[in-house]
Amino acid sequence: MSLKTVLILLGLALATIFALVCVLLTRERSPRSCQHLFPEHEETEDGQSLVFADLTAEEMSQVVRYLQGHLGVPLVEASRAKPSENCIAWLDVQVPAKAEVLRFLDSGGARPPREALAVLYFGKQAEPNITELVVGPLPRPAYHRDVTVHKYGGKVPYHRRPVTGREYAEINALIHRELKKAPLFLTACCDSDGTDLVTLTTAPRGFKSGDRLTWFVLFHNVAGTGYYLSPIGLEVLVDHGDLHVSRWQLRKVFYNGRYFASTGDLEREFVAGALEVVRLKQPQADAVLGSIKPRRPPGPPGPLQFELQGPRYSIRNNHVTFQGWSFAFGMNPNTGPRLFDIRYRGERIVYELSLQEALALYGSNCPGGMSTRYLDGSFGIGRFAYELVRGLDCPYTATYVHRHYLAETDTPKTNQNSLCIFEHDSALPLRRHFSDSQSFYYGGLRRNVLVIRTISTLINYDYIWDFMFHANGAMEVRVHATGYISSSFLHGRGTDYGNRVGPHTLGTMHIHHIHYKVDLDVDGQQNSLESQDMEYEFVRDPWSAQNTIERPHLRRERLEREDEAAFPLNVPLPRYLSFVSPNPNKWGHPRSYRIQVISFAGKHLPTSSSMERSVSWGRYQLAVTRRKEEEPTSTSIYNQNDPWTPTVAFADFINNETITNQDLVAWITVGFLHIPHAEDIPNTVTVGNSVGFFLRPYNYFNEDPSVDSADSVYLSSEQDAGACGDNPLACLSSAATCAPHLPPFHFGGFLNL
Repeated sequence: MSLKTVLILLGLALATIFALVCVLLTRERSPRSCQHLFPEHEETEDGQSLVFADLTAEEMSQVVRYLQGHLGVPLVEASRAKPSENCIAWLDVQVPAKAEVLRFLDSGGARPPREALAVLYFGKQAEPNITELVVGPLPRPAYHRDVTVHKYGGKVPYHRRPVTGREYAEINALIHRELKKAPLFLTACCDSDGTDLVTLTTAPRGFKSGDRLTWFVLFHNVAGTGYYLSPIGLEVLVDHGDLHVSRWQLRKVFYNGRYFASTGDLEREFVAGALEVVRLKQPQADAVLGSIKPRRPPGPPGPLQFELQGPRYSIRNNHVTFQGWSFAFGMNPNTGPRLFDIRYRGERIVYELSLQEALALYGSNCPGGMSTRYLDGSFGIGRFAYELVRGLDCPYTATYVHRHYLAETDTPKTNQNSLCIFEHDSALPLRRHFSDSQSFYYGGLRRNVLVIRTISTLINYDYIWDFMFHANGAMEVRVHATGYISSSFLHGRGTDYGNRVGPHTLGTMHIHHIHYKVDLDVDGQQNSLESQDMEYEFVRDPWSAQNTIERPHLRRERLEREDEAAFPLNVPLPRYLSFVSPNPNKWGHPRSYRIQVISFAGKHLPTSSSMERSVSWGRYQLAVTRRKEEEPTSTSIYNQNDPWTPTVAFADFINNETITNQDLVAWITVGFLHIPHAEDIPNTVTVGNSVGFFLRPYNYFNEDPSVDSADSVYLSSEQDAGACGDNPLACLSSAATCAPHLPPFHFGGFLNL
């Protein structure tokens, strides 16, 4: 080989090496494909958030064992307990007093003792009652104290207890025994012997305190479909107030617009030919009104959202951090999701953000429908948050979290994967501008948001509860409604109360009203409430004084007392309502957070109603009160079965106290009127059926904090937009070559049913 050839080959080798080095150096400035990057911890999380944590399964078991050994009375497992026996109804964490928690979180104080709240039904006592005990310290309980009188001002009467699964089973057995007294009628009306019929409870249960009389609506049941859409026109009123099941009675029967004393009376009228019967055929699974089984084979998969280099949020125990945000999350078995100690850039914005209640109030010309006012907290908004379906209820690659609960059993239950957390690309700019004058540039930021979600199934309805955290320091709370409508049998002037949606099915009109507690601490606990709105002022133009200008004028007002800060439902709110701090921002304005409500609520129950005080929170779309430890919730699960003497009446919270420079709470009602229509069959869709509110920074910062986001994009006419080092969007083509690792699909959501 000649020297010339060697030199040529050497030169080519050096050139190749130089080119490779250049490529490697260029790639070092861009993210490495398929490399999982863990989010940087923006603050140290040393377990402080565990002060808010839900009870663990082991803690629940310890509390049960303690109660069984230290109360001195026999306890029967609630799933087997008769009304005349004692049982443990449910457990929850007892969150310490706010002052105690803040001393621990902010001032280096001692960690508050960890305690549980235990609710017991004492049916085997001279005076049956509901008792609430605080048990601690956990994990090894050594004491308990009765807090019932302190919380509610007296003992809680036994008739206010929610209906247990055992009680429903006994009622169903009674109803089916009674149905056997009308065999000819059932064959003629419903093509049934009664064994294939199912019942749906209504609530409340009567018309006065102490009543426990419930209308039950009967439906055809077809496995795998929503029976709620197949009423047969038969409804029964059951008196189940006595402690002894043998004394329960069927008090009244309703069929197709007529009332009867008993099923035997109904049968006699039918045999005598004095009863008009609508003859229904047994519905078939392939043609039933409520089927949501797919009608077509699967098509090609839709778009998939995934993290190129792993989640950018961090979860440790009950604590979440994400791009400046941090908060603790949990789940009350009755009232559902709750968040605590919500901070942005290390500053607490909200101490507590929690769901309080969900009301569904119906209209109908059938007794069951017209008397229904479901208060879903009494059924178990948190308890009935089941496993989420990966890739449908939440993104496939979301983080799924198990939740434990103990209700109507002595053994803790786990709803696997029943809460999800994910970063969501909204496919919308959070902010952007394209400049086409003076200088040419583009700046923007994607609207990515962190979402924490759970979904509750309350009999027929499914509520999707979302809490969202935006890059500009705003929080968003939203609820979507889906699932099945509730229906009545269509007869007479039924369409005065809804729309016909099937051969004999009336989709009954109803309202959904949802209530939240928001304990804002804006730049500290000393806050005031300020409204801002616009007026027009008519002025002469100052340069000629010959013409009139209609000039928008800003009207600011400090609301001094609670009565001023209670805004009735369906009356326009001031367009800007803010919790304000005494401290100014750089520009001299009070640091504030604005409350912006998005709602289409129906009309509230008239105040003349005997049960209105039990849902008096619904009078107001927003009410601001002074925070009090003795006013932790706006309602009670005991209100459902005794709304005529409510255990907690929110209206009593508003007593015209001063709200200037105080620790304040915003109580927010959102909702909508739902008049079911054909497109609600088989399921109500989430489109258009969502309401909620925003908490938005208003002069809290000196500028939009999202300008500090590492996701910001800026392009100019003088730069190479395709340079990965300057433009993160230019890095996607190489990073996207990394296919996500998808865990195999699994669903075990039917385990606890």
